[in-house]
Amino acid sequence: MTSTAAFLRSSLLMLGLGILLLVGIVGYSLWLVQANREYSDETASLRLVRASIVGILTTVQDAETGERGYLLSRDASYLEPYSEAIDELPARWKALQDNLGSRPDYAITLDELKPAIDGKMAELSKSIELTRQGKYDEALALLSTDAGLRLMDRIREILNASLERTDNQLLGLVSKQLSAADSLQWVTIGGAIAILLVVGGAILVIFQHVRDLSRAREEVMALNIGLEERVNERTEDLIRANQEIQRFAYIVTHDLRAPLVNIMGFLSELDTSIKAVSAYVMADERTPGEDEIREARLAVSEDLPEAMGFIRSSTKKMDALINAILKISRDGRRKLQPERIDLKALIEANTSTVRHQLAETGGEANITAGYITSIISDRFSLEQIFGNLFDNAVKYKMPGRPLKLDIDIRPDGPRRIRIDVRDNGRGIGQQDVERVFELFRRAGEQDQQGEGIGLAHVRSLIRNLGGDVTVESDLGKGSTFILSLPTDLTKVFRSMDQ
Repeated sequence: MTSTAAFLRSSLLMLGLGILLLVGIVGYSLWLVQANREYSDETASLRLVRASIVGILTTVQDAETGERGYLLSRDASYLEPYSEAIDELPARWKALQDNLGSRPDYAITLDELKPAIDGKMAELSKSIELTRQGKYDEALALLSTDAGLRLMDRIREILNASLERTDNQLLGLVSKQLSAADSLQWVTIGGAIAILLVVGGAILVIFQHVRDLSRAREEVMALNIGLEERVNERTEDLIRANQEIQRFAYIVTHDLRAPLVNIMGFLSELDTSIKAVSAYVMADERTPGEDEIREARLAVSEDLPEAMGFIRSSTKKMDALINAILKISRDGRRKLQPERIDLKALIEANTSTVRHQLAETGGEANITAGYITSIISDRFSLEQIFGNLFDNAVKYKMPGRPLKLDIDIRPDGPRRIRIDVRDNGRGIGQQDVERVFELFRRAGEQDQQGEGIGLAHVRSLIRNLGGDVTVESDLGKGSTFILSLPTDLTKVFRSMDQ
């Protein structure tokens, strides 16, 4: 549900970004296109202005050229440029007025230009008329006054200034058009990149969502498979627990029954002895026979003390067995306290309790740890487990051989850790490798004190921690106890709660 909501939020965000981006790109592009259109219109208008200015200047120059040719040659054919200029001048002047009429900055140009052109054209007309009348000297005198030259220079000055102003404006417009074109190009490129990024982001979001869905589907399938496996594991654990309960009940009833049978048997002997004593004591006025006296003395000196001793021994045995059962039961009911533990440091602390016993025989304890030594588990249970294993190693060491303990810590699959506790002691026969974990069962020569609960206690403790213990052994060479534990006991609790 959370993944779907995140996917919807991401999709809406990408869609919103894409729309905003497109709106921005389209709006800015339209503005650039409009600005470019305005620049183009202004450029066309200025080009008409420029053409009008050049047209007026060319017309006046053509008129002057025709006049000069006619004065020099006195050939009427040279007046053709002048005649054409006279015909074109009104139209060109009107075109100039039309093109500059909407431009206030050119108004002074028209005001100054009109008198100069009119004066120049009047000077040209008078010179031609004098030449036609044959008054060459007067025409040359008019030409030599330089009045026409000054008017022509003034016309050129005004028109060239207007041309320069127009050309500068055209250059500015061209620069703006180029800048607008560059901006449009970069906006297009940037927009394309941004759109690709948005599309790529959308594809990434979709891909992640599809991947999350696929992962969720795989997790569901794994959970289904895991659920079936957990059901099978729980079933196996239940079967094993039932088998252990049955075996435990058999062992307890068998081992507790033996002292009871002994007590009952010696109570019968005690009853027999009491009868012999009673016959002697209760003789009253008669004198006991020799047989009665002998039997009474035998009962008091031997039978009664022997029976009492055996009864006392059997009751002590029963008390020890009951206390052992209570110890295992009490530890099984104890609430576990998971905490982070440095396993190597904990094992080193436990080996220090038997280090003096190792030193007495020239033995040693070595700990090899991999990169994982920190686990979350119950410290008290682990101390009990390693304490029992190390005590057993010392108790059942091989006579005449220095005891060597090797503890190896390494990963054992996902979220599990393995500890191998290896010794070079007496070893265990193959027929007893499982029997040693049963309550009140001991293997090999029974030359050490104990009730046979140590390894049973170890297995009970380690299974409470979600682990297990097995043993590999060669008789006469040594044993390796293999402990498997979860690295995080809290996850075992959560799994058991599901």
